[in-house]
Amino acid sequence: MATAAGSRREDFTGTADVSSASALPDGSHADKMSAVPVKPLSLHLPSHLRDQLIAEALATYPRECCGLIEGVRRGETVEALKLHPTRNLAREADRFEIDPMEQFRLLKDLRGTERDIVGCYHSHPNGRAEPSPRDLASAAEEHFVWLIAALDADGAAALTAHVYADGAFHPLALA
Repeated sequence: MATAAGSRREDFTGTADVSSASALPDGSHADKMSAVPVKPLSLHLPSHLRDQLIAEALATYPRECCGLIEGVRRGETVEALKLHPTRNLAREADRFEIDPMEQFRLLKDLRGTERDIVGCYHSHPNGRAEPSPRDLASAAEEHFVWLIAALDADGAAALTAHVYADGAFHPLALA
């Protein structure tokens, strides 16, 4: 699939559509992403970012919220530093599609810093806090973190984190 900029996009449809960070025309982040030696085992998500994600999920209910995770990789830990809400371009309420132009803008803003887009997040309204079959079918970028906020009918939220590696999602400890 091609973006307006004419670059290659990975299709993350399912509940997701996220452009691959390594698909930039100039390759600016491709080396950084492929140089990750080990898949992360934990995601450090400060409480204010947890609160932000839950608030976004509640505000967009019954639609899915979505966004990008800015952070740094330190060995087997990914540290989330900021959540960047993005427009959900999906027409269906139970899916998300991140605007690729917002992702490219953020990648450009992060050039020359130690920070990168380390993952994406989205909500599962009335769903489970686990990657859906659509999420798995859509995932393509190795070591990319997927953070999910599930809401139940009473508005209670559950958060989980997963990393896509070797063709599957692997749970991450949330610290």
